[in-house]
Amino acid sequence: MLLADVVTTSAAVASTRARTRKVAEIAQLLGRLGAADGTSDRELAAVVAAYLGGSLPQRRTGLGWRSLASLPAPADAPSLTVRGVHERFEAIAALGGAGSRGRREEAVRDLFAAATADEQRWLRGVVTGELRQGALDALVQDAAAQVAGVPAQDVRRAAMLAGSTVEAVVAALHGGAGALAGFGLQVGRPLLPMLASSATTVAEALEGLAGPVAVDTKLDGIRVQVHRRDGGVLIATRTLEDLTARLPEVVDVVAALPGGDLVLDGEALTLDEAGRPKAFQDTASRTAQATGTAVVPFFFDVLHADGADLLDTPLAERLEVLDALVPQRYRVPRLVTADPVRANEFAEHAVAGGHEGVVVKDLASTYAAGRRGGAWVKVKPVHTLDLVVLAVERGSGRRSQWLSNIHLGARDPATGGFVMLGKTFKGMTDEVLRWQTQRFRELAVDDSGYVVTVRPEQVVEIAFDGLQRSTRYPGGLALRFARVVRYREDKTAEEADTIETVRGIASGRSRPAG
Repeated sequence: MLLADVVTTSAAVASTRARTRKVAEIAQLLGRLGAADGTSDRELAAVVAAYLGGSLPQRRTGLGWRSLASLPAPADAPSLTVRGVHERFEAIAALGGAGSRGRREEAVRDLFAAATADEQRWLRGVVTGELRQGALDALVQDAAAQVAGVPAQDVRRAAMLAGSTVEAVVAALHGGAGALAGFGLQVGRPLLPMLASSATTVAEALEGLAGPVAVDTKLDGIRVQVHRRDGGVLIATRTLEDLTARLPEVVDVVAALPGGDLVLDGEALTLDEAGRPKAFQDTASRTAQATGTAVVPFFFDVLHADGADLLDTPLAERLEVLDALVPQRYRVPRLVTADPVRANEFAEHAVAGGHEGVVVKDLASTYAAGRRGGAWVKVKPVHTLDLVVLAVERGSGRRSQWLSNIHLGARDPATGGFVMLGKTFKGMTDEVLRWQTQRFRELAVDDSGYVVTVRPEQVVEIAFDGLQRSTRYPGGLALRFARVVRYREDKTAEEADTIETVRGIASGRSRPAG
């Protein structure tokens, strides 16, 4: 199979908003893989499934935006195969030692020189994790189910239990219902975590949930899934990366719990001397190594205990098991109530304590790993800043005719200029995209072919979840999960928020509007 086939499908998926059409496009390509049982065919199916999901099978390649800043002239016609590209990335990922940087650069040049312009754009997007095609794992799972003629929920459950959409897709394509039925929870093999949908208020989160609910404090730490099997402990992140060697204190906590085999879901974070959570980046930095500030686990769910799988057990019963096993100091603070006022007060108290917000949970819900649904709903305060657009990038896929990703800056009164805080393409409707494309063409002062630099005049209101330290931007800070609320025609750039305001937010001295 040519890489161009994958790139064409990716473009088709990105060009439509209709989920059914996205699934149909992916299914059409997966259907071309055939259903032979040969090992090579299974390997090809695994690579194609990963590519359609917007990722590389290689977890680390040593490549990033800087490695791909300058590319050779593209090829005139497609010649790269999926298998050949996979083998090249395998070779790049294996490079190490003296001289590896030069060999990596040479390998990248050779790969991209053989790629057409469309293939180069796709390859750069998949390498950097910014492939905006909308082909998320759930769509690939549904497409595989369609090709294999099996219920979509069977593929989803297999992906959850395997901790891998790719494994589930390959099983569906090459083994059908029988192969999917062979997946089960295995203590020691991480599974995809259950995810929460979002609401802006506790009242909104409670809509559609009857009776008492569990209101968990939402901690801003590292999601951890901890398996204890035959006395040995394994710790995995949300993306199923093994963190066991870096979190010895978490290993000790779980090893000391009563009972036998165990699977727990929770958060790990660092605390200051007053017991308040430190910044997420402090926790992330600490979990990148085995020593430093102590990391404390806080668990909110149990998926297996003493030989019993609890995935299909209602949350209320799972919490009873959790409370019996895990001391309170290692459990996420929780309120069970049917009173909206008490739930809201609990959420306000959580935020005042330095936490992100709360997660409202249906006590009757089972553990739907790897899925976002209405059973868990996170509520976080929405903060906003008025920032200035400094540049804008050309869109890709469905947005290829528009200017899309905007560069955001805060005003710096000391220099009279602006300090960049990040980028976003989130929150833009088609109407907004059309408007901003015309607006930024009017303000353009330079055009690299990809990035259009504009006069710093347009103010935009940006919602964000928090701030983190950054070495990428000169101000040392970056926005987390930024998205457009609205363009401010009523404000000039001189009225935008300052970098000092942003630094005050980061240090906790002040809060943004919102």
